[in-house]
Amino acid sequence: MKKTLSAMLLGAAMIASQPAWSQANAADATDMQALRAAVQTDKKAYVASMLQLTDAEAGKFWPLYTSYQRALDMANRQRAVALEGLVARDKPMSDLYARNLARDLIAADEVELKARRTLHNRLMRALPAKTAARYLQLEAKIRALQAYDIAVTFPLVR
Repeated sequence: MKKTLSAMLLGAAMIASQPAWSQANAADATDMQALRAAVQTDKKAYVASMLQLTDAEAGKFWPLYTSYQRALDMANRQRAVALEGLVARDKPMSDLYARNLARDLIAADEVELKARRTLHNRLMRALPAKTAARYLQLEAKIRALQAYDIAVTFPLVR
């Protein structure tokens, strides 16, 4: 009896929460579009507005931010070089070329991951944990948008 009642209550809660879930998904999509626009305009200003750092926190944060952005730029350049070769090809891809492309894309991901780990460790020492986590979330959303843009722009290997 208790199991049946629990199952019915869970089912009712799930049905009632569906409109809220779809509204949240729509809001997230809109937020991601707003994030894209804000980052394209001025990423640093957007990050500053979202974090609202004190002067002491800002003094610790911005050098870490700058260092991380340089590392991301290096990973992005590696990725771009690999992907430009994919787009520029006018003939079928050889297995060797495909293997090298995959290796180069993984190498770019590894550069980015290493930079993110370093940033995480330094942020957690320099800032309050909530502020550091908020920035890491912002950066993850920005990187997700950039990864999406790459995914829709570049063709699959054939």
